Amino acid sequence: MSEARDVDVVVVGAGISGVDAAYHLRRDCPERTFVVLDALESFGGTWLTHRYPGVRSDTDLYTFGYSFKPWTGDPIASGERIREYLREVIDENDLARHVRFQRRVESASWSSAENRWTLRVRDLTSGDVETYRCEFLWMCQGYYRHDQGYTPDWPGLDTFEGRVVHPQQWPEDLDLTDQEVVVVGSGATAATLVPAIAERCAHVTMIQRSPTYFFSGENRDELADQLRALEVDEAWVHEIVRRNRLAQLKMLTDVALSEPDFAAQELINLVRAELPEGFDVDTHFTPRYRPWQQRIAYVPDGDLFKAISSGRASVVTDEIAAITPHGVRLASGDEQRADVLITATGFELSVLGDVHFTIDGEVLNLAERVTYRGMMFSGVPNLCWIFGYFRAAWTLRADLVCNYVGRLLNYMRDHDLHRVVPTLRDEDLAETPLAWIGDDEFNPSYLKRSLHLMPQRLAKPEWGHTQDYWYERDVLPTLSPEDDCLVYD
Repeated sequence: MSEARDVDVVVVGAGISGVDAAYHLRRDCPERTFVVLDALESFGGTWLTHRYPGVRSDTDLYTFGYSFKPWTGDPIASGERIREYLREVIDENDLARHVRFQRRVESASWSSAENRWTLRVRDLTSGDVETYRCEFLWMCQGYYRHDQGYTPDWPGLDTFEGRVVHPQQWPEDLDLTDQEVVVVGSGATAATLVPAIAERCAHVTMIQRSPTYFFSGENRDELADQLRALEVDEAWVHEIVRRNRLAQLKMLTDVALSEPDFAAQELINLVRAELPEGFDVDTHFTPRYRPWQQRIAYVPDGDLFKAISSGRASVVTDEIAAITPHGVRLASGDEQRADVLITATGFELSVLGDVHFTIDGEVLNLAERVTYRGMMFSGVPNLCWIFGYFRAAWTLRADLVCNYVGRLLNYMRDHDLHRVVPTLRDEDLAETPLAWIGDDEFNPSYLKRSLHLMPQRLAKPEWGHTQDYWYERDVLPTLSPEDDCLVYD
């Protein structure tokens, strides 16, 4: 084991959140030393892991992009273009020298006697173990396991004679030319893959257990185009378009929550208009849940619906009874032939990167803690995580949290404080803990499978993780580090 490396802050993860955190540390806390550790071979997180055909954002880059870095491309962007954008942020702000790749954090131990975290870190290139020590630990590793996706344990899966591929581990040698392909899933990944591979396959069939809501429209922003035609500065274009899109999103969200049946029908009608007359929209594109109980993905230029309309792709809505040697047997008794089975069936949730945490020798069970405003945890010192929004762009929340953490670290510096612990007050201890998020608020399968691993919440804003960006946009920038939920030393 090598000699310990001491820094003020360790950031875990060099994806969209970790780069955001590094930028804010450089800008807001220039006297703080920090390092960013990532297990992957380069920066990007999701946008490095996901390399399947057509990989793209499912929200617009005017809101998914950073507030401090204007977005100048199409609203829905390819994974490659998003990586280019991140590279520009890294280069323009001299962040690369702070990042260490292929470093997996295996454990993190807090010592109250030293007011420091000690991290055991595996160098994945050499296998050596490194030690990092820091005063503040910032978890920006995302919410799922990058090295494995979720594939259901269907009966007969091991008998399938073709290739089984999860999009998260897309093989470079996979040739789909003239192949019969089945894509299992109905979310943003499936909706992206199907049109991206439809032209080269003999046929591609999307098998879904239940339908999903989609937006559909041109992959352009008319307001942005108008502003650029007037030669408005790109920073202004970005901010104006960002505010306009957020206003539109708020209107949709408000309608979805107050008039869910109306919102559902409007979304379904948009899809109906994209498909041939007589297409069974009621079966294949009418979800069983209300809008925003799961993410609503954007289909740029209607590409999914064009692939279906052309006959190159089709949709089947049914349960999978079993996998056969040559395809999929459905609960209805029908069989779907497949040479390649693509399981776009979701993520394996990862809570704090599956790092083994201890506090003064006691193992940390996050499920026994209460979240403090969705970014810290009761009884856990000097640790913050970034977990974004489901109903709005992830980065909107990352920016808000990063701004808060900068103010928190500067407050501790100015008052010569070395420990901050979110602490339940007497009145909080009388409250009954609730699940991290309610089933009626957000209920995708990957979260329901692993909700028992997540921290708890209380029925009050300071001890919860809200999905309301417009509330947090007003609250977090003015949230005082002197909040009585925080105990310092």
